[in-house]
Amino acid sequence: MRINRESIKENLTGYLFIAPQLLLFLVFVVYPIIEGIRLSLYRINYQTETFIGFENYNRLFADPVFVKSTINTVVFVVFIVALTVIFALFVSSAIFDKNAKYVSFIRGSYYIPVMVSMVVMSMVWSFLLNPANGLIPYAARQLELSSVNFLGDTNLVLPVIIFVTFATNVGSAIILYVASMIGVPKDVFEAAEIDGASRLEIIFKILIPMVKPTTIYIIIMNIIAVLKIFVVIQLLTGGGPNNASTTLMYFLYNNAFKYNQLGTASAVGVIMFLIALVLSIPQLRAMFKKD
Repeated sequence: MRINRESIKENLTGYLFIAPQLLLFLVFVVYPIIEGIRLSLYRINYQTETFIGFENYNRLFADPVFVKSTINTVVFVVFIVALTVIFALFVSSAIFDKNAKYVSFIRGSYYIPVMVSMVVMSMVWSFLLNPANGLIPYAARQLELSSVNFLGDTNLVLPVIIFVTFATNVGSAIILYVASMIGVPKDVFEAAEIDGASRLEIIFKILIPMVKPTTIYIIIMNIIAVLKIFVVIQLLTGGGPNNASTTLMYFLYNNAFKYNQLGTASAVGVIMFLIALVLSIPQLRAMFKKD
């Protein structure tokens, strides 16, 4: 068998180029996943580890706080992702073909909250909504209106946090959609206009289908981001009232760093990983599916 030395040399060069990135991926992504799965099968007490199998998972599913945090997380994912995609599509399709300066102004306006730290944005919203000394309750009292405790009402706290998270992160989706829509060939729009298509028909039958890969990317990235939501919960509500705003990430944080239940926290992390995987697989299949 004749060995092609040039081919071996060429392949070896390619492997050497990707080796650093592959090593970082194995160390910082693959290894933590495997270690998290391993730890979820143990009871960890400081320096001792006791193998208990799936007991951590059984305890979790019997915990009403975990069940509540799972429901809250699913609600966050569904509503924030849906609002982000719908609103970003609406804004982007309305402005992408307008004057360049106008488009730049709109993109910059929506992107400003994205550039600001989530901690800072949460502090701003806390200043606005705090029932004791917040600006909105204070204005309501001065106008002799009934003051609403947005962060202390179990029926209002979820919608408030959904809105705060959506308003903070929607700018990045708008930027991606506008860039994707600008890249659509103008000949397609001109042909549709010649055929008598209205703007709504152009948007729904041409524009939205042609930016489908961007939509899938935004959905997947927002699913992952919302599953990790923590800062806004910690600073605005602390998981309250009565665990009404507790999420899986906040539940994981409490078990890991407050109660020192590392095995339970690892089990929550594994469940979050599986949820992200299940929610992302249909989007990935749609992305790679041949039309």
